[in-house]
Amino acid sequence: MNRAQKAALASAGIGIVVLALKFGAYWLTGSLALYSDALESIINVVAAAAAFIALRVASKPADGGHPYGHHKAEYFSAVIEGVLIVLAAIMILQKSYEGVLAPRPLDAPVLGLAVNAVATVINGIWAWTLLNWGRKWRSPALSADGSHVMADVWTSGGVLLGVSLVAVTGWLVLDPILAGIVAVNILWSGWVMIRDSVSSLMDAAAPPDVLDQIAKIIATHSEGAQEAHDVRTRQVGSVIFIDFHLVVQGTMSVTESHAICDRIEAALKQEIEGARVNIHVEPEEKAKHKGVPVLLVS
Repeated sequence: MNRAQKAALASAGIGIVVLALKFGAYWLTGSLALYSDALESIINVVAAAAAFIALRVASKPADGGHPYGHHKAEYFSAVIEGVLIVLAAIMILQKSYEGVLAPRPLDAPVLGLAVNAVATVINGIWAWTLLNWGRKWRSPALSADGSHVMADVWTSGGVLLGVSLVAVTGWLVLDPILAGIVAVNILWSGWVMIRDSVSSLMDAAAPPDVLDQIAKIIATHSEGAQEAHDVRTRQVGSVIFIDFHLVVQGTMSVTESHAICDRIEAALKQEIEGARVNIHVEPEEKAKHKGVPVLLVS
C-alpha cells in the first residue's frame, strides 16, 4: 500500500468521525442546514472509499491489456465523487423546499453548533493536508478529495453562522433557505469536479509551467543535436508522458544519437517526477525551423 492509498484510507476514517459528529449536531437541533452539512459528509466517506479503490487500481503496473498503465483510474473516482455530490445537492434542495413550506424551531442549538464546530475544525485540518499531498504527489484522487473536503469546510462555516442567526433572531425560515444555498454551492462544486476530471480523461496536456520546465530541460541537455520539435505531453494522474522528435546530423551514428536521447531522458526523469519519455530521432532534413517549441544547441 503506497502513501496515496494510505491517505485515502485515512480520509475515509476521518470522514466517518466527522459524519458522526455532524449527524449528532443535526439530531440535537433538527436543523435542515445542519442536516445538509451532515449529508455532504456521507459523500465524503463514499468518495474517500472510491478514491482508495481507484488508487489501488492506478498503482498496478502496465500489462499486455494496458501497456500505458492504469493511471486514469484516479480520474474515474473523481468523476464518481462529482456525481455523488450532485445527487446530494438535489436531496438537500428537496429537504430545503419542504422546510420553507413548514419551518420548525431548533432544539438545543448551542450544543449542536458546538458539536458541528468541532467537526468543521477536524475537516479543515484534514482538507489542508489532502490538498498539500495531492499537489506534492500529483494525485487527482487526493486533490479531488481535498477540494471536496475544503468546500465542505466553507459550507460548514456558513451553516454555523446561519444557524446561529436562526437561534438568535428566531427567523425559522432562514434555516431551510440556508440549506438551499448550501445545496447550490455543493451542486457547483460537483459540476467543477466532473468537468475537470472529464478533461483529464481526454488526455489534457501538462500545466504550462511544467511544459516550460520540460522545454528548458531538453534545451539544456541536448548538446550534439540540432533541434527538437513536436513536443507533446499528456498528464495521467501522477505520470506525465512526454514525446518529441529530436533532429540530429544525418551522418551521426545510432550509438551517438542514442547517447543524446539517454542524456535528455535521464534529465527529464530526474527533474519531472513520474516522467515517461519517448524520443523519435530524425535526420537534419526533417528540421522545422519555423515555430519549433524548442531549439537545441548544435
